[in-house]
Amino acid sequence: MAADTPVNMALWQGRTDPEPDSDRWHQRIQPLANNAVPGCALLGFESDAGVARNQGRTGAAEGPNALRRALAPLAWHRTAPAYDAGNVRCVDDGLEAAQQTLANRLTSLLTAGHLPIVLGGGHEVAYASWLGLAQFFMPEGPGLKNIVSKEHVSKTAPPRIGIINLDAHFDLRDPAHIRSSGTPFAQIADKCQEWDWSFRYACLGVSRAANTRALFTRAAALGTLVREDREIDALRLDSIVRDVQRFIAKCDHIYLTIDLDVLPAAEAPGVSAPAARGVSLALIEPLIEAVRDSGKLRLADLAELNPSLDIDGRTARVAARLVHLLTLND
Repeated sequence: MAADTPVNMALWQGRTDPEPDSDRWHQRIQPLANNAVPGCALLGFESDAGVARNQGRTGAAEGPNALRRALAPLAWHRTAPAYDAGNVRCVDDGLEAAQQTLANRLTSLLTAGHLPIVLGGGHEVAYASWLGLAQFFMPEGPGLKNIVSKEHVSKTAPPRIGIINLDAHFDLRDPAHIRSSGTPFAQIADKCQEWDWSFRYACLGVSRAANTRALFTRAAALGTLVREDREIDALRLDSIVRDVQRFIAKCDHIYLTIDLDVLPAAEAPGVSAPAARGVSLALIEPLIEAVRDSGKLRLADLAELNPSLDIDGRTARVAARLVHLLTLND
């Protein structure tokens, strides 16, 4: 089962400065209304059912509201509006229903001209995010409620959707046994094969220690652009940014997904699987900027923020900074 959680504007609190042009997010964000001027729309996904199925540490369902609290006091530098669209909540183990509900909400936001940013929640959010974007580009038109069969898919000019995942894990585990936070990109690959769509996947920040040989083999078979955590350093960063730009050039639309466990545990302790090494925020930010500035970003999400495991709100602050960075060019 899934449920919609109403917008709670009480989460948006912070200091108010007396100087002109000193607004912060809590002063400018608005509850989403029908026919709102297109802007950035924040939509939460209260779920850690996929993490539980993956035998991880649960608590990510509380991530969306923690991220809002951390974002609220940050300085406002946007020109376009930003909206709070509330949350989709996964009830008990009703993951598949919650994913479809989130996908439908995202399709509606895209139809209205917004840039959706999903606040997770476990990384099972990724399948729902991609499905929402796929529904938007279906030939039947935006707002399709349910896509289950191959005949719904266009036989001509399918959309070239590129997925860029900043993550310590491929999340390409076989979904045949159980669907979880470890399977979303395998589910997407299977759906692309079913629909005769191309699967375009880049995974940056992968930990070789955290992914089996079978996962590396599957990533290679799927043509995945892979950059391991140990490859992403200051000396090679420009080259990796160019790799990302070449990947984007071959796509029409980009979906960016950020699993916060891509960061070192010292920077992001509040996640299901803290990284022993990870990729520092200083190196992650230029990769995000390359995606943001491409003109092809249609949807983004952040996953695995677990407030119950956070230290001094450190992970929530990092996540809020990434949302702030993603929205700076509006």
